[in-house]
Amino acid sequence: MNEKTEAPAHAHKSHTAEYVTVFVVLTVLTALELAIPDLKVAYHLKAISLIGLALGKAFVVAYFYMHLKDEKSWLKFIAAVPISAALFAIVVILESVYR
Repeated sequence: MNEKTEAPAHAHKSHTAEYVTVFVVLTVLTALELAIPDLKVAYHLKAISLIGLALGKAFVVAYFYMHLKDEKSWLKFIAAVPISAALFAIVVILESVYR
């Protein structure tokens, strides 16, 4: 068989639309982060909101730009362990603040 007539084993898929969507999501989350310090709410609500937005942005970057969405579930679990540790650290810090 002629090599030129065979279909490639792995066709290239464009990710442009996906990357533009992720860029817009990260832009909106960043704009929210910039708006939060000016809000007239309690400090702890601002802190919790900023931490939540930062974790959301970290998830989006890891899931799409680091291609975790295409990985096996055990690798996703390994990537989630540091996030769990960070959440635990946040809870411990907040507990010490309110004691």
